[in-house]
Amino acid sequence: MAMASSRLWASKAASYLRISTFNRPFATLVKDLKYADSHEWAKIEGNSATIGITDHAQDHLGDVVYVELPEVGTEVTQGNGFGAVESVKATSDINSPVSGKVVQVNEELNTSPGLVNGSPYENGWIIKVEMSNVDEVKSLMDSEQYSKFCEEEDDH
Repeated sequence: MAMASSRLWASKAASYLRISTFNRPFATLVKDLKYADSHEWAKIEGNSATIGITDHAQDHLGDVVYVELPEVGTEVTQGNGFGAVESVKATSDINSPVSGKVVQVNEELNTSPGLVNGSPYENGWIIKVEMSNVDEVKSLMDSEQYSKFCEEEDDH
């Protein structure tokens, strides 16, 4: 009988833990990145920007099964789409947080689109852009602003 009650306790504990992690207050953020209200991030280095989708976005999308990448040399415009992420739940456009020319795409996403889920800020980056207007970065949110933005959005 003791075995059954300890199994029940373990089951309740596992259930509790699952619920508490599911309702996490917010996804992972990286402090030195800039964020767009369409849930893309940009790592700014001089006039270069590495761009991907946020942990918050990939969490809402679910398992990513395909990433539509632009060609190197494509011009992107701040706030406009340049590709898409397809998941088991939905397909979402990816908008560029900055304007400029695509100088590199993450070819690994062609064979491993799940990198967007497992490593959204490192291995799951999508494109690198040579920015045409560095001042556009000023219109993006820092991690604190983006965190508040997501909490408000999730409350609605």
